[in-house]
Amino acid sequence: MKAAVISSGSKANCSYIENDKSAILIDCGLSAKQAKIRLDEIGADQDKISAIFVTHEHGDHIRGISVLSRQLKVPVYANERTSRKLDNIFGLEIFVTGEEFEFLDFNINPFSIVHDATDPVGFSVVSDGVKFSQATDLGRVTNVVKESIKDSNFLLVETNYDQQKLNDCSYPWELKQRIHSIHGHLSNEDGALLLDEVNNPNLKHVILGHLSENSNEPELALKAVNKIVEADHFKTLECGSVYKSTPLMSL
Repeated sequence: MKAAVISSGSKANCSYIENDKSAILIDCGLSAKQAKIRLDEIGADQDKISAIFVTHEHGDHIRGISVLSRQLKVPVYANERTSRKLDNIFGLEIFVTGEEFEFLDFNINPFSIVHDATDPVGFSVVSDGVKFSQATDLGRVTNVVKESIKDSNFLLVETNYDQQKLNDCSYPWELKQRIHSIHGHLSNEDGALLLDEVNNPNLKHVILGHLSENSNEPELALKAVNKIVEADHFKTLECGSVYKSTPLMSL
């Protein structure tokens, strides 16, 4: 299996996962045009993409899904409540939050997360014994989240903000409270603590995700993780970006 984080941040989010036979996307907050450019840049075979899976309905996760699903002629998978926010897509398939299911050669686990959306989920995806997990847009860490992403080989984990930069930035007080709340996002330290709890010898690729451009910096997120987490066995430890994709990494 191979995976790449096509975009991750407050403006746009998208992940790509493939095995020998097929591929999937998780979210597409980029324009369809930009998503396809980035997929080409990492050498992804767009003809292999068979579905787009949706975490929740916020624009930075679904902005490009309508056009991209029609261009690729692939269905969009979402839970029932999130699906109400989707329109003009190529096709719709409904999953149930918390119920694992098979899609082609992938085992998909859409696990419940706490965020200010209708029915938000994270995903773990297993193929050929290899596990990719995505845990972003978390207001707080639950046992469900930790159980769902344990034993991962590739992990996209949220480090959204630095507490001091959030305090000092120009956001309105109400927005700062929302970000910091249990329905908002994880700080660098909270993301590092989650990563430390689920760290394992077979975890090789770690992407720190959903970094705020206004209340965080990649150096601060990496510093927080390196202070807490034993990372010697990681092949990759870097921050995702809204401006470029990670490389396509083998798992």
